[in-house]
Amino acid sequence: MELRHLRYFVAVANERNFTRAAETLNIAQPPLSRQIRQLEEEVGAELIARDSRPLRLTEAGRLLYEQAVHVLSGVEQLRSAMHHLSEAGRQRFVIGFVGSTLYGLLPEVIRRFRDHASHVDVSLLECSTVEQIAALKDGRIDVGFGRLRLETPGIRRIVLAEEPLVAVLPVDHRLAQRGEALHLAELLEEPLIVYPRPARPSYADQILGVYHDLGLQVTNLIEVRELQTAIGLVAAHAGLSVVPESVQRLRRDDVRYLPIVERNARSPIMMIHRAGDISPELEHLIEVSCALHASDAHGHD
Repeated sequence: MELRHLRYFVAVANERNFTRAAETLNIAQPPLSRQIRQLEEEVGAELIARDSRPLRLTEAGRLLYEQAVHVLSGVEQLRSAMHHLSEAGRQRFVIGFVGSTLYGLLPEVIRRFRDHASHVDVSLLECSTVEQIAALKDGRIDVGFGRLRLETPGIRRIVLAEEPLVAVLPVDHRLAQRGEALHLAELLEEPLIVYPRPARPSYADQILGVYHDLGLQVTNLIEVRELQTAIGLVAAHAGLSVVPESVQRLRRDDVRYLPIVERNARSPIMMIHRAGDISPELEHLIEVSCALHASDAHGHD
């Protein structure tokens, strides 16, 4: 199935008449009819009921029309974007990230990078660490910021920081009222709310791994799609959660964040890119990222 087949079909569907569609497309009617027949043979269904005037689409035709319009619109948007990029003569640099990194130093990293690399178009794409690895291999992103240590051939990772984890409790919870650092085991007295779902492995597995390393088994688990959902459920007294320390910037008056006693309760901040593929822009981004996180670590000493 080629794009021209879809264009021809959409034209006939819009005009409900082969002659007018051929005029619109600036082609003769017989070739147009042949192209539509070829398309019908390829999809294995009649698309246009030719015994009616004006022509009408069959059920299969209506389904294909909806999809064809969507595909052609996407192609046009892509063509327009590529034309704009070509005209501007600017390089594109795409940064992948997991949502929780935005509560830390990543926004400042990107601001400084933009200031230095004003000659490139910087785009941001939210995706899991696993999705970032696939996107790096496919060339859809240039660098990723995530939290999982995944060994992948051809992908280099840089650990920027080991961020402490904190507990999230309802503001009126008895443990929150105590106001002291908590042991992870204390959080298991109620359901543990983890995220994200359904992409695995993920930060949720990281939290469960911390519990596993302590010989603790999580038996009452609630999995949700997003960080904000997890905190909202904590506020609703549905359970307790564990988040990176920087998430405390997401201030709410109905939850409280408390430090965790265990020293291994940390979540790494990872930077990943294609091994051996270091452009001047990426080299500068690595430099800025490492410097900012190193400075922040010294500030916490």
